[in-house]
Amino acid sequence: MPDSGSLGPPTSLPEQPPAPPATAPDAPAATVTDRPVASSVAHFLAGLHPPVTRPSSPPSPSMPPASWAPPSPLSPPAPSLPPASPPATAPETSAATGSDSVVRRVPVGPTGLGTTALSLARRQAAVPPDAVPAPSGPSAEGPVVPGLYHHPIPEPDPVRVAEVSRRIKRWAEDEVRLYPEEWEGQFDGFSVGRYMVACHPDAPTVDHLMLATRLMVAENAVDDCYCEDHGGSPVGLGGRLLLAHTALDHLHTTAEYAPQWSESLGSDAPRRAYRSAMDHFVRAATPSQADRYRHDMARLHLGYLAEAAWAETGHVPEVWEYLAMRQFNNFRPCPTITDTVGGYELPADLHARPDMQRVIALAGNATTIVNDLYSYTKELDSPGRHLNLPVVIAEREHLCDRDAYLKAVEVHNELMHAFEAAAAELAADCPVPAVLRFLRGVAAWVDGNHDWHRTNTYRYSLPDFW
Repeated sequence: MPDSGSLGPPTSLPEQPPAPPATAPDAPAATVTDRPVASSVAHFLAGLHPPVTRPSSPPSPSMPPASWAPPSPLSPPAPSLPPASPPATAPETSAATGSDSVVRRVPVGPTGLGTTALSLARRQAAVPPDAVPAPSGPSAEGPVVPGLYHHPIPEPDPVRVAEVSRRIKRWAEDEVRLYPEEWEGQFDGFSVGRYMVACHPDAPTVDHLMLATRLMVAENAVDDCYCEDHGGSPVGLGGRLLLAHTALDHLHTTAEYAPQWSESLGSDAPRRAYRSAMDHFVRAATPSQADRYRHDMARLHLGYLAEAAWAETGHVPEVWEYLAMRQFNNFRPCPTITDTVGGYELPADLHARPDMQRVIALAGNATTIVNDLYSYTKELDSPGRHLNLPVVIAEREHLCDRDAYLKAVEVHNELMHAFEAAAAELAADCPVPAVLRFLRGVAAWVDGNHDWHRTNTYRYSLPDFW
């Protein structure tokens, strides 16, 4: 985890937009030729997921044995590699003495004078696995979905969590006037500060974390106010989404009509949030990173529209159709900006590789099924009919609710294993430092997303199937 001591008291953290990454937009990174590449998927995954001590509960006797089959054990670690040479600009010596993963062989955090405490890889190498504290207190409450394949994470840095929480609430209340006073408890219960710190452990500063936090809050405002809980409706959704999308992808029109469009961006809370969050993001991102995010948000909005169309017609999709919709209506815009939040850039040509696109898509799909599983009871208790994977499986495959839920767990697990295998294959095929760091960042986002769902008992509870 980033060193909490480096942040100082909240008053020492002026909210300034982080400087753009030093890498020139779209400039391809040089291929690494002098670094050995781990040939084993297991070795790569071991590097992605450092050991975390965390209490576990045994499976319920009522759980079908097949659903409780643990993932295949990792093979024994490969012999340690010699330590990588430290960056020329850093006088501090890394504490790492070896690794079984190529990920540990490349820079995965800020470098330079005084940045050792901020480097995720260096801090993990310096701390023995059994010294990582298990989470405690209210934030660690909440059971894991039984049988779910996942990786525990170290407890997010409480100092960063508190500061991000303070800043995002100030932004929501003062800058974009996001919610009325009666919604304040729901905003606090979302625990977005903990969420983003858990998902972006290599963010060099709180300012970088705020890039992701504003966008996450803005996306949820659009979802709630346009689609779901707070006045949302499938009727007319396309028009509302299109106009909101122009806050991300600006309208280029005539002088006569431009002022009206500009004024419209402040007409409701979702558009105010989109405009402000994107303005902050663009100032820190490269042009290719900003355009990548716009593209993924268009994907998200397309998924919203498909779900809304089914709601208007009362259509329950086939399971494969639902999964197709979820590849668009999912978390993809969040892990795809992990490099911007980390203060570096995955060049556009590497991001556009089909194998990288597969990794990102599988990560988004798996994390979204996690949401389906943890929000299952919440959605059943909400007005109207909410489509989620267990509901669709139950109806289309004529299963009882419990069996449909357990099958949804299996779908998630298969997606997770496919994501990790695809990431390991890409790391072996393209051992470029930016690629390896990006893969590590996406994996961290996947793990942090699950942990937030597990611990957010304000929002989520599990069904009584065990």
